Amino acid sequence: MKTERLRVDLSGRAYDIVVGAGVLKDAGTEIARLRKTRRVFIVTDETVSRRHLPILAASLDAAGIGHVRCIVPPGEASKSFAMLERVVTGMLEANLERSELIVALGGGVIGDLAGFAAGIVKRGLDYVQVPTTLLAQVDSSVGGKTAIDTPQGKNLVGLFHQPVLVLSDTAVLESLPPRELKAGYAEILKYGLIADADFAMWVGANAQAILSTAGPERTRAIITSCGMKARVVEADEREAGQRALLNLGHTFGHAIEACMNFSGRVLHGEAVAVGCVMAFELSARMGLCLREDADRVRSLVAGAGLPSSLKDLPDLGAGPEDLVSLMLQDKKARNGRLTLILARGIGKAFIASDVDEATVRAYFADIL
Repeated sequence: MKTERLRVDLSGRAYDIVVGAGVLKDAGTEIARLRKTRRVFIVTDETVSRRHLPILAASLDAAGIGHVRCIVPPGEASKSFAMLERVVTGMLEANLERSELIVALGGGVIGDLAGFAAGIVKRGLDYVQVPTTLLAQVDSSVGGKTAIDTPQGKNLVGLFHQPVLVLSDTAVLESLPPRELKAGYAEILKYGLIADADFAMWVGANAQAILSTAGPERTRAIITSCGMKARVVEADEREAGQRALLNLGHTFGHAIEACMNFSGRVLHGEAVAVGCVMAFELSARMGLCLREDADRVRSLVAGAGLPSSLKDLPDLGAGPEDLVSLMLQDKKARNGRLTLILARGIGKAFIASDVDEATVRAYFADIL
């Protein structure tokens, strides 16, 4: 099995990202190499547990590592105070020692939930990310952001807590529905749109290969995305500055998800895809980039079969004022003013502080 390794070089808290087909079968060996531990606490959801937990459990057994499990319902709704309490209670009832590890087996919801719980139990337990969706492998499993959702917005309660290891098995993605894969593709494309136009074009040209098989294109897409995120996280771990660039499309996307009460009618990656198009369209309207750039971004998104406008999504049931209000809940907002990630061209994203609400409201009025 050929694997790729990438180091996230945080002072005193560096960790490896291991990417390749079949990595899950070697999880026990990788964890044993990392630390001598008698037991791990696995957090997963009902769907992932049926598909992948037996392979992980067998790998841990082979390495002589015991395991306790906590299984929650699938879906964004599990990023809640109720599920956080269930996971934390399970950890406490298992009487975990601080030398033992939490293992987050699942997509971004599980990674966020398990990582948050690990960060607050006994003032911080170490955890391993084992992401099972493309979106989680290229984004949420790396960088240490953990959180739950509230009625006020997405990811508003959480903390920064870095994993000690990330194990990304490209083969487990074969079990995902095409829609889930496309949602992950949106995050891959996002990295190119932020800072590497050549990578964005390569992703667009290789969309079908990335989405169809656990081949070299998929591995390259994942490792390149993780590498770009790792370098940003190393320079700005707690999003005091340039790490905010990684949120291209997310302020729009989170507002879209909030309009639908995080119901899953729109996947996170789908909302981000539309959000990236919106960011470039707004940039073009403001004279920051060419209209051709916005059109190209829309083409790259639509070419992978992703929604590229609000018209491609279920009815939001919200107007311009509602969307702006939700965007003001964003963590990047300052002094009650919008901060957005906009662009001067493909691969040239920047942080735009104090964006005029009236301009954004007028844009929403037009596209709605």
